[in-house]
Amino acid sequence: MDKKYDVEIKMAPKALKIPKDKIDSLRGVSGKLLSSMKKEYVDCPVAKEQVPFIVCYQCQSFIRRYRGVVHCAGDKGPY
Repeated sequence: MDKKYDVEIKMAPKALKIPKDKIDSLRGVSGKLLSSMKKEYVDCPVAKEQVPFIVCYQCQSFIRRYRGVVHCAGDKGPY
């Protein structure tokens, strides 16, 4: 996959609201890591809005996360 966007990961002061089914799919992740991921979000160039990182991570366009930046293919939105 070729990346189309480099999207910076930002931190929110409080945990963001994330759909329960998205969190349930990450059952193998440690609690400490999951709690920090709940506070992260990205300004999604495909959806044109702020999206929690956990939702971005499960998107079809997600390629990888590298040094605080998400590489995005930009094909389809996160929902």
